[in-house]
Amino acid sequence: MSWCWTPSVCAHPGMILSRAQYGQISRYLERLRPNRQGLKLLMEQFPSQSQSTLLSIFSLEYQKRMKRTHARHHTTEACETYYQRYLSGVMNNAAAPVLFELANEVDLAPSLMARIVLEKFLQEHEQAIPSKPVINGMLRDPSQIPDRVLANQVYQCTVNDSCYGPLVDCIKHAIGQEHEILLREKLQRKRLSFLDEDQLRAKGYDKTPDIILEVPIAVEGHVIHWIESKASFGDEYSHQCYLQDQFWSYWNRFGPGLVIYWCGFIEELDCHRDRGIILKDCFPEDIVTLHCTMANIDLGKDR
Repeated sequence: MSWCWTPSVCAHPGMILSRAQYGQISRYLERLRPNRQGLKLLMEQFPSQSQSTLLSIFSLEYQKRMKRTHARHHTTEACETYYQRYLSGVMNNAAAPVLFELANEVDLAPSLMARIVLEKFLQEHEQAIPSKPVINGMLRDPSQIPDRVLANQVYQCTVNDSCYGPLVDCIKHAIGQEHEILLREKLQRKRLSFLDEDQLRAKGYDKTPDIILEVPIAVEGHVIHWIESKASFGDEYSHQCYLQDQFWSYWNRFGPGLVIYWCGFIEELDCHRDRGIILKDCFPEDIVTLHCTMANIDLGKDR
């Protein structure tokens, strides 16, 4: 998914899919390239699905594919082959998108191809293995690359990459921040008292959810002490990782909580409600506050 195609957070809400529905989309994605044409085909194939849901699944599945094939692309032989093909290609036509087309040919994310070739170039010209900060800095700002042809090739890769690279990382971060702002605004409209992540860190907490409610609420009969915002689709792999790395630790420290997957999630993953973690694809409107509960108790007394 090219994140610059992502719609406004309010325009296209996510959707809850069954595991079977997700599997159908996932299988179809295996035959697509991670570009605008591939995304267009995906949306034509599944017109009833939310755009934000398909965009997020598009990105998630391609990232899984890159992880599965990472070792094949990063052998010494493969890296040398890619570098030599780059040199040969720009020698024939320096203006052609050599690196980008090579990445598409071998089914590697363009930004990852740019990283491989940039590392090989720097090793050859500086006789040393470049550090990660140096590589990352040049990928973010190709004008730092001491070769104008390579700088242009790297730039073409990073701006046209759908799922990886500094531009995608920047837009992902911005979208995540946008959803966190949306969440805080909704809590404020409900006049709920809460502490956000920055306030919690200022108090000395090191690993926290996005929101801690100072007064718990109830959602669909479940007490909620904290809320985590995820500007993505909740698939099996990412959700299990989040459970292990984040959600259960939040549960241990702060009690039961709510996770909002704004781009939707697989329905069967919402199976821990009785243990204290519930999933939603939007901010719940039917919340019960302590204020409402106390008001009902007072009304009962008056009767």
